[in-house]
Amino acid sequence: MKRRLWHIARLLLVFLAMNLIWYLLYLLLHHPILPSPGPVYRAMFELEGRDVALNVGYSLLRIFEGVVLALVIGLLIGLLMGRSPFWNRVLDPVVYLTYPIPKIALLPVVMLFFGLGETSKVLMITLILLFQIIISVRDGIKAIPESTYDVLTSIGATTAQKFWNVTLPGALSVILSTIRISLGTAISVLFFTEIYGTEHGMGFFIMDAWLRLDYSEMYAGILLFSFVGFVLFLLVDLLDHRFMKWRK
Repeated sequence: MKRRLWHIARLLLVFLAMNLIWYLLYLLLHHPILPSPGPVYRAMFELEGRDVALNVGYSLLRIFEGVVLALVIGLLIGLLMGRSPFWNRVLDPVVYLTYPIPKIALLPVVMLFFGLGETSKVLMITLILLFQIIISVRDGIKAIPESTYDVLTSIGATTAQKFWNVTLPGALSVILSTIRISLGTAISVLFFTEIYGTEHGMGFFIMDAWLRLDYSEMYAGILLFSFVGFVLFLLVDLLDHRFMKWRK
């Protein structure tokens, strides 16, 4: 309990420190492009609940679809490469040749092939996460000692039991770590994709406020977008705590 309270206190202290720095920058700059924290928070609480829920909901849905798609494909390919030397030799060059390509540079290509709708937005998030999940899952599974499987074989464990008790926990550990690292990039890409061909989403909301020169509302949107990212990070930590108790 004390540890949890200390963690909350640390978060509050960091939050207050960031707002203090923000206010000092406002005093130094003293320009409409950087309003003080007060008007921004006021603008955030004055936003219509329906509009906020709609924009946040669209962004969360796109993130969820992209993450799930990346997990399904990445887990399957990573498992295949981690457990099969043949497929690892076949797919390894493909992964390493395509992984270094900056995914944000593929945004125009994806939009050319799939249009400006929901598909291109979800695909961009999937591309951001996919290769990192493949590599992490493959390496995590290859790091599991073969003796672990031998022990289970000796006590008569089936292939499914080996998967659920050894392979999946080993893969899940690195998947959660990878998602935690990649979420920030995925949210950044989502912002760029929501500028085009949509009327909903936090990226659209922020850019719309910027075009209207409503800087308080623009920063309010940025804060909301940051809060969405913060909640997603907490959810990943919660999953880590729930399913990775064996690591502690």
